[in-house]
Amino acid sequence: MSIALTAPKLPSVAVVLLAAGTASRMGEGGKHKLLAEFDNVPLVRRSAIAALGSGASLVAVVVGHRHDEISAALSGIPVETVYNPHYRSGMATSLIAGFSASEVMSADGVLIMLADMPGLTADHLATLIQAFENSGGKAIVRATFHGKRGNPTILPQSLRVSVMELKGDIGARQIIESSGVPIIEVEIGAAASLDVDTVEDLIKAGGKLTR
Repeated sequence: MSIALTAPKLPSVAVVLLAAGTASRMGEGGKHKLLAEFDNVPLVRRSAIAALGSGASLVAVVVGHRHDEISAALSGIPVETVYNPHYRSGMATSLIAGFSASEVMSADGVLIMLADMPGLTADHLATLIQAFENSGGKAIVRATFHGKRGNPTILPQSLRVSVMELKGDIGARQIIESSGVPIIEVEIGAAASLDVDTVEDLIKAGGKLTR
C-alpha cells in the first residue's frame, strides 16, 4: 500500500495596489500620472498587469481620485477594484480599504504596491513573494535598492490589526519598524526606488502624459 505525499501548502499573498491618490505634485488641474502611458499602456494598468503576473492569489486595486477613469483603464483584466471614499485623507485610508477587501483578509500575506512605480515587473514581485513563502508566511519582506529600503513590501496577516489602526497620510513604515516581526530585505534594483511624483519624473522614466 502506497501513501501519497502532498507538498505543504505555500502561504498565499494578495496584492493591494494603491491607486487612489490625487497626484497633487503633478500640478493643479494637471493630467493624472496613473493614466500616463508607458509603451502605450496606462501606468495603472501596467502596474496591475505586473501584479497579476506575480503569482499572487488576488490583485485588489484601491481607487479614489478620478476613480471612473482609473477603473476604465483596468477594464478587461481580472482585478478587484475597491473604492476608498476617504482618499483625500491620505494613504492610511487606502491601506485600510485594501486590507478590508474580503479576499485580501483571507490571504496569509499582503503585498503593498504603489501604482506609480513603472520599473516594477512581475518577476520583481514574484521574487518578493518567494521570499515570503520561504519564511513560512511569518516575516515582513521589503524590496531594497543598494541596501536602501524601498517598495513594495509584504506584510504577514498578523499585522492586519496594526494596519487598520493607521491614520493620516502615512504608509506602513512605522508598523514595519516597530512590529518586532523579522524583516527580510530583497534587492531588486532601481525599480524599488523609482516612482513618478512629478511631470519631470514621469517623462524621465519614459512616460507620456495623456489625460
